[in-house]
Amino acid sequence: MLRVGLHGTNGHQIHNALVAHPLAKLVALSDFPADKLPPALRADASIRHHATFDALLADPNVDLVVLCSARRADQAGDALRALRAGKHVLAEKPSALVESDLDALLAAAHDTGRVFREMAGTAFAQPYLAMREIILAGRIGEVVQIISEKSYPCFDGRPQDEALDGGLIAQNAIHALRFVEHVAGTPIASIRAVETTLGNPVPGGGLRIAASLLLTLKNGGVASLAANYLNPRGTGVWGDECLKVLGTLGIVESRAGGAFTRLVVGDTDHGPLDVSVPHSSWLDLFFGSLLGRVAMPLTPDEELSPTRWALRARRDAASRVT
Repeated sequence: MLRVGLHGTNGHQIHNALVAHPLAKLVALSDFPADKLPPALRADASIRHHATFDALLADPNVDLVVLCSARRADQAGDALRALRAGKHVLAEKPSALVESDLDALLAAAHDTGRVFREMAGTAFAQPYLAMREIILAGRIGEVVQIISEKSYPCFDGRPQDEALDGGLIAQNAIHALRFVEHVAGTPIASIRAVETTLGNPVPGGGLRIAASLLLTLKNGGVASLAANYLNPRGTGVWGDECLKVLGTLGIVESRAGGAFTRLVVGDTDHGPLDVSVPHSSWLDLFFGSLLGRVAMPLTPDEELSPTRWALRARRDAASRVT
């Protein structure tokens, strides 16, 4: 049984998934209010509540530290400290805000023999897992073009300071970049990006509202990605997203957050994708890999590649924000 410590609540912390999980048990917390726990865990008197992150790292009963640090700009440093304390680390995206920190994290994982991973399950939830399997099986031929959008709502709590959550490209467009590399299986060769603060409800604020990214792919293909905080609540989904992958033999697509899917090969429209096939969640795979039961579907370098490209796009866009 994997013993898990949680630090921070700034992101998609995994506490709800730990209720009666067959592979992992919550044993410790820091910077995590007890009232945020689900009732089943709140009543567990064996969970230790540490006053500081250092105390959590010193806890010998913690195997894995899961990070949702209060400031995303501090998270890479937190992860390095955890790795050097002998803990495996799972970090909310983006796991770092500068590329050199990604390199330092990978090097520290290698040097310490601990595992470092980012919460990168985008391609392994439906319908994207079905799309990935179709593409990797060659059913639509060589991927030539990818078109994608990732849209979230804007609300008063959106940070104006990108140091808090990573900003539009690094915490939103990163999903579309995972679509390119993890779903379509096409490594990125180059990236350009533009952003705008138009529509920011805070005059003079730093929150980027929309971004457009243009990519070339290593196989010679191209991709265009859009990310924004313009999703109206009337869509009925928190993350309204679309992905269309066009190949030499056909297309596969998902729209409206997976509400509409389609596979067309040659003259045949195969209709909606079959997303009913049972599969392990990415988190279950991660836990299983730490226990030596399964192998992860992506190497650490492959998993972090979209993050690396997001940081490059963020840097590229910085001089052209409108």
